[in-house]
Amino acid sequence: MNLKSLKNNYFILRHGKSSANEEGIIISDPKNGILSYGLVEEGRQQVKASAKKAKEEKVLDKKTIIVSSDFSRALETAEITREVLGCGQVIVSTKLRERNFGDWEKTHNSNYQRVWDDDIKDANHKVNNDESAQEVLDRTSSLINDLEEEYTGKNILLISHGDALQILQTAFEKVSPSHHRTLRHLETAEIRRLHLKE
Repeated sequence: MNLKSLKNNYFILRHGKSSANEEGIIISDPKNGILSYGLVEEGRQQVKASAKKAKEEKVLDKKTIIVSSDFSRALETAEITREVLGCGQVIVSTKLRERNFGDWEKTHNSNYQRVWDDDIKDANHKVNNDESAQEVLDRTSSLINDLEEEYTGKNILLISHGDALQILQTAFEKVSPSHHRTLRHLETAEIRRLHLKE
């Protein structure tokens, strides 16, 4: 993403609390994440509250374009948000999928830290067959390029996952993807506007 300026306003929304969050396990493989591990009731309420707040504060409205990961927890988040805002149909993009954590799939989520410790040393590492931070950056930022070609003057809400969104933010902040954990943590169902650093 070598853009000097943006034609659209970008917002990110991390999915609401999911059953994977509740169980404390890593679900990052599409074969597990697309069909199962959706939102828990608390997650649905979190998303409703976030979307309602964004609507009331006139941050987002029915003209917002929603683009979502195809994982069930993200798509459920997108549908709830779409309903609250009164937007058109959700656009689904595989470029917003969760980062694939390889061999750590279905293990305890404390193993995220092991991957992040390797990230800080090398943005291209694939130590446990995980998707590298650089690969995540390449696919998520290529989506921004696509959206910039297609739209002008729109509010675009990207609904995705913790690591994918933390890493995408590094493109806007103009820092190495290896430093994604140094950026402020994105909570479940949090909506945040992305600003392109000069």
